[in-house]
Amino acid sequence: MKKLLFVIFIMTVCRVSGQVSPAGIFSYNANIGNPKIPGSSAFDPINQSYSLKGSGYNIWFDRDEFYFLYNKIKGDFILTANFEFQGKGTNAHRKIGWMVRESTDEKSSHISGVLHGDGLTVMQWRVSTGAAMRDPEDELFAKGSAYNIIQIERSGKRFILRAAHTGEPFNVIGSHEMENMPDDVLAGLFICSHDPGVTEEATVWNVRIDKPVSDNYDPGKEGYLGCRLETMTVSDGKRKIIFEKPSRFEAPNWMPDGKRLLFNMDGSLYTIPVTGGETVKLNTGFANNLNNDHGISFDGKWLAISHGRQGLPGGGSSVYVLPLKGGKPRLITENTPSYWHGWAPNNKELVYVAQRNGIPVYNIYRNSIKGGKEVALTNNKSGEHVDGCEYSPDGKYIYYNGSHTGKMHIWRMKPDGSAREELTSEEYNDWFPHISPDGKWILFISFSADVDPNSHPSYKRVMLRIMPYGGGQPKTIAYLYGGQGTINVPSWSPDSREVAFVSNSGK
Repeated sequence: MKKLLFVIFIMTVCRVSGQVSPAGIFSYNANIGNPKIPGSSAFDPINQSYSLKGSGYNIWFDRDEFYFLYNKIKGDFILTANFEFQGKGTNAHRKIGWMVRESTDEKSSHISGVLHGDGLTVMQWRVSTGAAMRDPEDELFAKGSAYNIIQIERSGKRFILRAAHTGEPFNVIGSHEMENMPDDVLAGLFICSHDPGVTEEATVWNVRIDKPVSDNYDPGKEGYLGCRLETMTVSDGKRKIIFEKPSRFEAPNWMPDGKRLLFNMDGSLYTIPVTGGETVKLNTGFANNLNNDHGISFDGKWLAISHGRQGLPGGGSSVYVLPLKGGKPRLITENTPSYWHGWAPNNKELVYVAQRNGIPVYNIYRNSIKGGKEVALTNNKSGEHVDGCEYSPDGKYIYYNGSHTGKMHIWRMKPDGSAREELTSEEYNDWFPHISPDGKWILFISFSADVDPNSHPSYKRVMLRIMPYGGGQPKTIAYLYGGQGTINVPSWSPDSREVAFVSNSGK
């Protein structure tokens, strides 16, 4: 009897406080301000999405009523997610979004990225406990905007709100200094019906909480951030995390069977089921100093790797070929540094980038998998850089990224190096073009304009974008924290429906 009473007591406490019911990546939840109808949340582990239900009079004036699903976070962070109301709703001012809050007190200071039922997307805040709510009252970003992707970044005391429509880059909606916001905060998803007697519902997906590093962060001294191996359905942009580790791994290839991924970690290659599970080390013989440049031949029989030989220029990176099932690698490039990037559709030739004759400029080369004399396909001048060379499935072009015009953009040329064409021309720095197996799309990663065009650093806010095979307006399909190691190698699924990539976050 005493045990039963204890269980009832615990359930009652959980129901009232609502703060010890984990859902997905979130450890806590609460009905802030004791709304008339308590809210709730559910996590779908298959789709990795969240369902939120909540009521509450409002998040305004000097006190709030709403449902909150959150974590306790310290320091800087980036919060990103897709949001969608379910149903037409009863009040145009119902609200969902991200909130950063000092406490669960109904009058607590907080700052939020808010999507309203009528499409208003805005930053709102309360500077101190019990103070009146504020927003910029800026009609430029207001009614009808209906952004469905919302991001809040904290950098010290400054909070930045970005938002996007599906397929578009982020817009900066607002920023504000919260001088009194403590270092330790509550951050998470919220929903408010703006009507005490009504419950509203929303779905949230692609939920990511990233812990960034400073611009002068040195991984060699301070260690690498954690990594997530993710897959994404290109048609709807929905992402799934299938493997995580608090250290470095990179560059997934999709195996020919469509059931496994191949990636580099700790100097070796590993496979993992696309649904997640146990990693299995691939036999690469003596090659135990692999970098993130590796890939599979079009016929699915061969694997090209880049292995560092000690004591040679550029870290000694050399291109080798071995059977995909594993075995002893065969050296293709005697000279270093050489970094593999693409197979020819005939499965008999490779393309790679390399420095030669002590000149610190990279060029694209072609060579037979039997070795022999390499053929230079570009002749770059000082200051230019090329990378990411990859054949199209029909063999008509080699796609690559190059800074011939000052910015790093996507280019293509004929297999003999002639007829060079620039395919992207925006302010972003675009890297690592990967052609879908059906020959319809180009996937690439875009760094912001303030990143050195000739560099693809780790730990940046980047976008994954696609564009038609022949060129055209790029479309953003993912927003993430990453860069080096995210998609350095071909990462499309065999059926051209999904891509795989690596994102980063600290603890």
